Amino acid sequence: MPNSIPASTGPLQGLRILDMATVLAAPFAATLCGDLGAEVTKLELPDGSDTLRHMLPVMGEHALYWKVTNRGKRGISLDVRKPEGRALFLKMLPQYDVLVENFRTGTLDRWGLDLATLQAHNPDLIVLRLTGFGQTGPYANRPGFARIFEAMSGFANLTGEAGRSPQHMNHPLGDVIAGVFGAFSIAAAVAGQARQPAGVPRGCEIDLSATEALLRTLDPLAAEYQLMGKVRERTGARATYSALSNIFATQDGYWLTIVGTSGAAFRRIFDAMGRTDLLEDPRFATTATRLIHADEIDGLVADWCRSHTLADLQQRLMQFEVPHSKIHSIADTMADPQIQARQAVISLPDPDLGEIPAPCIVPRFSNYRPPIPRSGPGVGEHNEEVYGELGLNAAAVAELRAHGVI
Repeated sequence: MPNSIPASTGPLQGLRILDMATVLAAPFAATLCGDLGAEVTKLELPDGSDTLRHMLPVMGEHALYWKVTNRGKRGISLDVRKPEGRALFLKMLPQYDVLVENFRTGTLDRWGLDLATLQAHNPDLIVLRLTGFGQTGPYANRPGFARIFEAMSGFANLTGEAGRSPQHMNHPLGDVIAGVFGAFSIAAAVAGQARQPAGVPRGCEIDLSATEALLRTLDPLAAEYQLMGKVRERTGARATYSALSNIFATQDGYWLTIVGTSGAAFRRIFDAMGRTDLLEDPRFATTATRLIHADEIDGLVADWCRSHTLADLQQRLMQFEVPHSKIHSIADTMADPQIQARQAVISLPDPDLGEIPAPCIVPRFSNYRPPIPRSGPGVGEHNEEVYGELGLNAAAVAELRAHGVI
């Protein structure tokens, strides 16, 4: 029987998330849930001091990072460190299914918002705690940022040229990967709750370490080290787990990545090059022998690429079904026919800038056509709306604002 969920209803429709986290990883987790239908309320301090409100790129007075990363959320301001703010926060908590926070371990406890207190006010509450290193261990109280996670997990040690400095990419990859794990954790917790008996408190705490999230993506490295005594190092763009896999310069100054991981794909590269004479060469017969002779393979392909234009190479590689791509800038990506055909970049309505381009909602469900989310909210933009739902009238909201509580 086909699924009868309406096309406008996302898989997380009805889930209510209160996002009190700052900067990037944990708010990104909440945003991913919002993309799939959850209702997300963004809570921040009344002074608008969240780093993401000031992180580049900034266009005039408007931080684009904030607007795209916190898209689709209602925005409220509240200082939970003040007694009135704490009381209002606890009053609001039963209205939500999930609380997302990323403060240093123990911070909410010091504010009188320990787990027991939170779940006393909402026994079914899911609390996602996304920190740099987790709630336990000797580093639990340390501050963490994306580049710290990338360094400590071993990821940065793989990035860069052999014999030269490790490198970070010019984007906080550690944060966004942790955010993806955060969204997955919330969805998993909600699915787990659905299987529990009715009437039983279903609350849970999710302890998500951003360092562990990034380490989780480096699946074989621990086994490679512990069982084989090998420490994987930097090799530039070349992969050391398969050959051929590298980036090559073209005659007209572009860069092209070519991948021949499988035996069949590798043979098609030599076909495209017109070097079928090499197909029976024992040096290139298996993955193991190709890795031993990777310098020779790379040299052959590099010479071929340098003697042809990008257009010629792409035509030839397409003809022989060799996996490849020009190395795109964001300008190239946005102009790519595949990206355009699938509308992979959408335009967020924004009250300040009109529209802001941003990545589309991922993944796509056959029974869900998501509305385009609005850009991230202004500081306290929805205070009257959200606090009005709690029964506070305009005078009460104005008094809280006057005392710096909201």
